[in-house]
Formats: sequence, C-alpha cells, structure tokens
Amino acid sequence: MLQQLDFPASVSDGRAVADSTVPPLRDTRLDVCRALCLITIFINHVPGQYLEFLTTKNFGFSDSAEAFVLISGLSAGIAYGRKFVVGRRLAVSLKIWRRAFTLYVAHIMTSIITLAIFAGGALYFGRQDLVGEINIRPLVEHTEQGIVAMVLLGHQLGYNNILSMYAVVLLILPAMLWLYGRSPFLLFMASATLWLAAGIFMIVPLNFLDEGYWFLNPWSWQFLFVIGMICMMRARAGHSLPRHPALVLLAASYVALSFFWVVLSWWDMDFSYGLPAVLTGFDKTFLSLTRLLHVLALAYLLAVFPIFNRLTRLKVDHPLVMIGRHSLPVFIFGTILAMVGQVLLFVTGRDPIWGSLFVGLGIALHFAYARYLDWIVGLARPDVARA
Repeated sequence: MLQQLDFPASVSDGRAVADSTVPPLRDTRLDVCRALCLITIFINHVPGQYLEFLTTKNFGFSDSAEAFVLISGLSAGIAYGRKFVVGRRLAVSLKIWRRAFTLYVAHIMTSIITLAIFAGGALYFGRQDLVGEINIRPLVEHTEQGIVAMVLLGHQLGYNNILSMYAVVLLILPAMLWLYGRSPFLLFMASATLWLAAGIFMIVPLNFLDEGYWFLNPWSWQFLFVIGMICMMRARAGHSLPRHPALVLLAASYVALSFFWVVLSWWDMDFSYGLPAVLTGFDKTFLSLTRLLHVLALAYLLAVFPIFNRLTRLKVDHPLVMIGRHSLPVFIFGTILAMVGQVLLFVTGRDPIWGSLFVGLGIALHFAYARYLDWIVGLARPDVARA
C-alpha cells in the first residue's frame, strides 16, 4: 500500500534508534496506516457522535475495515512470505495457527467483556432495554445455547466481529502460502473464485441462535487479504507496482466517483443489469466488488505518490507508530472503550456532544495505552534494563 511496496530499511536518527524498544531497521509506514485504521474503527464503533461524520466511510464505498484487512495481508507477506520454505513449513504453519488461536481468545474475551458492560449498564442505570442492543438479546433468552454458540463462533455481538473473521483467514494462510509457492497467479485465481462463489451462492458461516450469518464473511474477505499478501511478496521479490498514468487516472476517477456517489447519496441508481449483487452491490458482508475496487484504488494512489510515503515514514517512537506496532492489544482496548461509549450514548439519550467528548478522550487514551505498552516492552529488554 506504500510507495513501491519495497519496504527498505529506514533509520530516523541515532536518538530514536537508541531509545526505541523495537529493532532499528523497522519500517514504520504500515504501522502508521494500521494506527489510523484502528483509530477510525474506534470512532465508527461509537455511532451517533459528531466525529463519526469525519471518517472515511462518509466519503467512499469502503471504510477502515477494508483498509485494515488489506494492511493485514501486506503484513502477512512480510512476516511469513520468506519463511514458508521447504523444511520450515510446518513450524511456520504452527506459528500462524497459534496467532489465529490468540485472535480467537481475544474475540471471546472482548465478547464477554462487552456482555458485562451492557449488562452492568442495564443494572446500574435501570435500563433493561440495553440488553436489546448489538444482538445481545438472543444470548439472554437462550443462555445455555448462547454460551455454546458464542464459544463456537455461532453467535456474534455487534461491533465484535473483526477478530473472528481474521482468525479464520489466518487458519487458511498456510494453504495460501503453499499455493503462492506454486504460482502467485494460481493463488490469486483460487482466492478470486472463492470470493465470487461466496458472494453468488452465499457461502458464509451461519449463526446458531437465529437465521442470520456472520457480518464479515471470511470466505469473501480473504480475497482482499490475499491481494495484499501477493503484492507485498512480489514487491519483496523485486517486482514494483506499475505506475502508468492511465492506471493513476483510472484509480483517481473511481475514487472520485465513489466520493460523489456517497456524498450525494446516489444509492437509488440501479446499474446491476441482472448481474450478481457481489459484482454490483455495496454489501459489506460479502465484500462487493464496488467496495473492493475502492480500497484497492485508494491503496494504489497512496502507493504511487511519494508524498504519502514521506508522511508515513516516521520515527519508531512516534505515537502513531506505537499504536500500529501494538495493534492487537490496542484494538482490544479500543473495542472495550467503544462498548462503554455505546452504553454512555444510550443512557444519555444518544447525545452527540457527550459521545464526541468520550470519543476524543478515547483517542487520547489510545495513545497513552500504546505508550504504556511500549514502556512495558522496554522494561523487558535486557539492554534497556541495564541502561
């Protein structure tokens, strides 16, 4: 997603290298982009306040979720691409699956804490209608089945559905890496076929307690992840992105069209021509082509214009870099804060002023928590302890 996707080593200055708790050769560009996604996701997860209207979902077909998954694919290409070789495939696969299990545990943990936050709000404020929010009521009405369903990922709470999707994608990552070793084109076509089939035939994990299904379908979203992974792995093999003016114009035109479509609310326009909704609709669950092309067009423009490359190449101790570097704990922290914010908005009659103040405080807490995590990591390093 960044210029040429080459990720050469970069060192800001001697002081930053000496004081940092991370290796000095770490490239910060993905960290910065990931941090911006995390902050935007937090803002969007507290709906009904003013800052929500400033996020990217109001200016185009895709939002921070698509950007986050694309960045995750790019990161996977860096983390595992060159390690998945003959003799190490099992070890790398086990490491990937361990990460998937970590995400699963994080998902269950945040779901339980979310339940506690809403149940606590219902008890403390005397607002029993809180249990009717974000798909909690089926768990209350069918507690035994609900607990089993939640543990087996057969029931998901609202705003608690990204980690489960990502965990499933990581489970099939070793197969993706194996296919890439055979042929990048083969991987791309297999992933695209799965995405298209999932959208046309509605192949999606089902919920147990109702007739619904997952909000973010992993069989659809894996395609965006694979695109990011392929781009990064090819870049690290010496293949840079094409920078033809026609491609730049095409990407910019699509981003502009998306902007006007959303801002001017052209949603009533029908251009389906009998084609499947996954190709012409705007569905987020199955990652419709309109959303997929929008995030890819944005990423391409960010990659080919040097100014974005310079703006995101920051010191390793920059606050945004720290948020992106500790993405999982910060995401969990942001999710919990967002659930508190939703309860606050609910009991204050959805007052946007209170909501905006809370979100502003929450963003500041994101930076403070990332700084705390960096400090903890620093204490654990022998060189820092001796200093």
